[in-house]
Amino acid sequence: MTQTTTDRPAGRASGAVVPVLAFAGIVVAVMQTLLVPVIKDLPQLLDTAPSNATWVLTSTLLSGAVATPIMGRLGDLYGKRRMLVLSLSVMVVGALVSALTSDLLLMITGRTLQGFAMGAIPLGIGLMRDMLPREKLGSAMALMSSSIGVGGGLALPAAALVAQHSDWHALFYGAAGLGALAIVLTLLVVPESPMRAEGSFDLPGALGLSAGLVLFLLPITKGSDWGWASGITLGLFAASAVVLVLWGVMELRVKAPLVDLRTTARPAVLFTNLASIMVGVSFYVVSLVLPQLLQLPTSTGYGLGQSMVVAGLLVAPLGLTMMFTAPVYARLSAKYGPKVTLILGLLIIAIGYGAGLGLMSAAWQSLVISVLLGAGIGLAYSSLPALIVGAVPASETGAANGLNTLMRSIGTSVSSAVIGMVLANTAHTVGGVEIPTMHGFRVSFLIATAAVAVGLVLALFLPGRRPSEKPQLRAGSEEDAALGRAEQVLRGFRGRVLAADGAPVARARVTLIDRRGRQAGATLSAEDGGYVLTVPAQGSYVVAVRASGHEPLASSATHAGDDRPVDLDLSLPGETVSA
Repeated sequence: MTQTTTDRPAGRASGAVVPVLAFAGIVVAVMQTLLVPVIKDLPQLLDTAPSNATWVLTSTLLSGAVATPIMGRLGDLYGKRRMLVLSLSVMVVGALVSALTSDLLLMITGRTLQGFAMGAIPLGIGLMRDMLPREKLGSAMALMSSSIGVGGGLALPAAALVAQHSDWHALFYGAAGLGALAIVLTLLVVPESPMRAEGSFDLPGALGLSAGLVLFLLPITKGSDWGWASGITLGLFAASAVVLVLWGVMELRVKAPLVDLRTTARPAVLFTNLASIMVGVSFYVVSLVLPQLLQLPTSTGYGLGQSMVVAGLLVAPLGLTMMFTAPVYARLSAKYGPKVTLILGLLIIAIGYGAGLGLMSAAWQSLVISVLLGAGIGLAYSSLPALIVGAVPASETGAANGLNTLMRSIGTSVSSAVIGMVLANTAHTVGGVEIPTMHGFRVSFLIATAAVAVGLVLALFLPGRRPSEKPQLRAGSEEDAALGRAEQVLRGFRGRVLAADGAPVARARVTLIDRRGRQAGATLSAEDGGYVLTVPAQGSYVVAVRASGHEPLASSATHAGDDRPVDLDLSLPGETVSA
């Protein structure tokens, strides 16, 4: 049976929970672009060959890909807040290791530890689902999901400023300081989630997925150096296919798998994850193209001749626009649903890249492109966790969002490899130095547009909201949310959570458990004690209630499976207990 005990009861989530979790996500995302301003200087800074220096970036990518689904599952099992703090702690250790060395192997070790923190994104989304009322959940998850782009966009100018005026190791000291601040704020503000998944950690599944991901991502990130048709590249791709197929067969036979592939195969989850890859591809293209175009000297005939810092500032609106898009997304999604907002976001991205093909001749035009793409990517990124959360049980939120975050990472990895190859193959040599060409930049934008087109087709296959279906996430006041609950006609249970003296109990955790002991749904009671739970199918269920300061309750209930809700008031037994 799903466990709901925690180290301490989850009290009322304060208004600071969302900004603190979003800040943690931004800090983690900073790790991905921290070294972009000094990429070209890494071989000299580390006294190594260019092919070896690329491992400083590749190691972070690989460890992040491996850690994301694993930390999501560990969070579902043992506590999302606990795993979030662990992820951030490992990142801080890694940043300090990198800050104290110029040795290649130690630098790679530190960067590997920094990538471990990417699991913080799905963990934060899971915490939000478990703690926040539905009327606040949409914008909160949107902000958390967009923190990947926000952190990456804001890190560029900040890192450029530090790298231009200070020792490059200061970048890692700054990252360690931000990570430590995120840990302290999380411990002070964010309560632990009461939700727990059933079963134990699937160690063989974790090892199998890790091996398959490394075998797949390694040739993607190093293929341009090794040669795409080389034996080692093709061999690693073949090995990854074999390992991932065997891993999938094993996961289907495990009672409590690391990734529930049956859930992943649902159309709502499958097409969301596939669309996420395309969004990841489109996001990274602008991060690779615009900084180079802005910094190329005007003597090339098309370069814009800006400094490293100015180039970073001109690209920064990409992240800022994504941040400010979150509340806009919440209102659009509440009215039209996350599928529509995902499609709208993809359309805006397509317009941004289409316009970008003709807006490359002045620095201010880069600003326009950044704002357009930031708005589109912000809407698209914000839609993804809502689509996932709406399709999986609450006990699998961390693992499911971890897999979705992994899909975005795969998209950025593919984008990095493909765009890097395009820019290299279209470059011309000036004074022994290869210079990207305008033709290469435009081809890159066309590739991003094609990826968005594929994403649009995939998004169209997502299940839409039925005409009679009411929005699950309402952006508005408590009164609006109460009205929405009153208007809902749901196949499931509804009623009030009451104390022994008949007083309503607000923010009680109400969990629906099926005959197999698996969680089938969960919600928090409203201020008046009211709750609504949908059921996936007819049958017998256990409705469990847990509230701070009260003894827990478990009640058996049966639903006929029709569209009529079953009224079920839940009276917590006995006297209140000490919190």
